[in-house]
Amino acid sequence: MQLTDLKENWNDTREKLKLKFGILINSDLNLVDGKESELFGKLEMKLGRSREELLKIISEFK
Repeated sequence: MQLTDLKENWNDTREKLKLKFGILINSDLNLVDGKESELFGKLEMKLGRSREELLKIISEFK
C-alpha cells in the first residue's frame, strides 16, 4: 500500500479503524502530511501491532 493511497481514502479508513478497534479516537487517527510515521507510531503503541500488520489491516478495507 502506498501512502498516497492511504491519504486518498483516509476519512473512510479512519472510520473503519475506529469500528474495528473501539479504543481509537479521532485524535489517534490524525493524518498530517509528512508525519505518517508519527501516526503509525501512535497506532503501534496503542494497538500493540506492527506497522506491517496495520498496513495489512488497512489494505483489507478496500
